[in-house]
Amino acid sequence: MKKSMLDYCKLILSKVSFDKRLLRKEYRKSITVLTLSERYHLKQWLRKEVLRQT
Repeated sequence: MKKSMLDYCKLILSKVSFDKRLLRKEYRKSITVLTLSERYHLKQWLRKEVLRQT
């Protein structure tokens, strides 16, 4: 099964969420490869799922 780039970015961000500096770095890398709509979805997901855990 092929994953979308958005799913892949979510996976990476969820794995590095323990370190805010690393999370920020990976997020910045993610937005360079995503489309505008994917960036929006990633940002919403990040706020909802990852940032509430920390």
